Amino acid sequence: MITFPEMPYERPDAEQLKEQWKSLTERLKAAATYEEAKAVFLEKDQMERHVDTMGTLASVRHSIDTRDTFYDEENNFWNQTWPELQEYDQAWTAAMLASPFRADFAAEYGDLMFVKAEMDLKTFSPDIIPELQQENDLRNEYQKLIASAQIPFEGGVYTISQMSPFKTDADDARRLAAWKAEGQWYKDHQDKLDEIYDKLTKLRDGMGRKMGYEGFTQLGYYRMGRNCYTKEDVEKFRAAVRTYLVPVADSIYRAHAKRLGKEYPMSYADYALEFRSGNPRPQGTADDILAAGKKFYDELSPETSAFFRMMLEGKLMDVLSTEGKEGGGYCTGIMDYGVPFIFANFNGTQHDVEVVTHEAGHAFAAYMNRDRVPMGYIWPSMESCEVHSMSMEFLAWPWAENFFGDDTRKFLYSHLAGALTFIPYGTMVDHFQHLVYENPGWTPRERHNAWKELSAIYTPWARLDGDIPFYGDGEAWQRQSHIYASPFYYIDYCLAQTVSLEIWAMLQESREKAWKHYMAYTRQGGSRTFTELLANAGLVSPFDEECLKTVCSTAKNWLENYDMTGIE
Repeated sequence: MITFPEMPYERPDAEQLKEQWKSLTERLKAAATYEEAKAVFLEKDQMERHVDTMGTLASVRHSIDTRDTFYDEENNFWNQTWPELQEYDQAWTAAMLASPFRADFAAEYGDLMFVKAEMDLKTFSPDIIPELQQENDLRNEYQKLIASAQIPFEGGVYTISQMSPFKTDADDARRLAAWKAEGQWYKDHQDKLDEIYDKLTKLRDGMGRKMGYEGFTQLGYYRMGRNCYTKEDVEKFRAAVRTYLVPVADSIYRAHAKRLGKEYPMSYADYALEFRSGNPRPQGTADDILAAGKKFYDELSPETSAFFRMMLEGKLMDVLSTEGKEGGGYCTGIMDYGVPFIFANFNGTQHDVEVVTHEAGHAFAAYMNRDRVPMGYIWPSMESCEVHSMSMEFLAWPWAENFFGDDTRKFLYSHLAGALTFIPYGTMVDHFQHLVYENPGWTPRERHNAWKELSAIYTPWARLDGDIPFYGDGEAWQRQSHIYASPFYYIDYCLAQTVSLEIWAMLQESREKAWKHYMAYTRQGGSRTFTELLANAGLVSPFDEECLKTVCSTAKNWLENYDMTGIE
């Protein structure tokens, strides 16, 4: 098979692409029979896969090294070109919706593509092309700023990702110094971070108004493809989190503080350390972690074994944290080759293992659905995708010792506790974004104050007292790249984490039962809405209040009865 480094990249001619799109749309309109229309539809799907492949290759290679001038230029090209191509894709979408063969397409491919098409029409107008291009530029500016971080610490210089091990060091003074050093870097770049987000907020609000909405929120929901739940459903979920989960998370952190001998609430630096003897760390090198991942996937199922071997052979993972590399991690698809790609930043923490399980959960789902037509059916909506990844993290529990060795018992407690305590934080990120776009005229200080107020509600265990620059001042939201780059993409993690806790609860009963439900969910790809995927797989929707109530109770009981003997 062709490996990722060998995949050829060539910048397409933007004007030729527009003509090609236009020609396909005209041919679809002129089709006299369903067979003719279907042939054009399949040709367009193939063209779209190729265009997406070139854009993805440029984007991934740019994120691997933001200093690479060639791919920096190519990334800029796509930032300008994607919004322009949207106009032509919208014309195609309108032609599909108006096609006399719509019923035939729906009978063969399902109606969801038309539901999505109708929503797509609500997200774009040629009038907002300049704003979309500016939005891409501002996203890029934020990502390059974060990737450029050089943080002096103990005589060395580190990226943000490389600082992570120091921020969980068991030595209190060293850990606090690391948090202060990183916080100071953000403080030194505070004006630029504020400026970029201020521009993004006003730009998005303006786009929403140009599109006929009251602001950005409704446009943001359409852009996220939310086709089976509303803003009101999300508000009810947030209320359930405050009712059922915040008290559980609070009890976890009170036990945490007692374990560490710290006052409650704790500073960011203190609650980053879970055990006095240190947080769970993976054993061995990056290669050892990947080898443990291979053993896990080999033994989990024949499908996962074939998948992970392909990822290794195709060099479809870039996981080391290197200078100039964008922060974070993601999974994407390279459509011409029918393969996924995983981007990550290993840093010696338990997060490295979660990359091999989380991002590979996304990749496995894409691999299982790689032959779906149209291309849009390979991946479901974002919250649906996160179920694949977060559940795969839990499915790896029986193999945890291969990753963590002597720290396995620490890891199991930490992973479940972390899933429960994450949901209030993630819900706060969502609540914050709703407030921001309801108040686009806010000053940077007003945004920071809103974050502080929400922190008291959703994360009462975090002490905000200014002890650590940036973090103590209510500015920590600025390290959450989704807030800048993907507005309203965060509640997805919380909804998915809730579902993954259902899978975890099944795993406590039977590995076979958990895997059966997981595969029933995953095999559907993006052919159904989020709530339909869940129902078809025998899983309860997180919008059902009983769902969160039940998983909270089950997980709390497990944690309270977990044998902590010998774990300090």
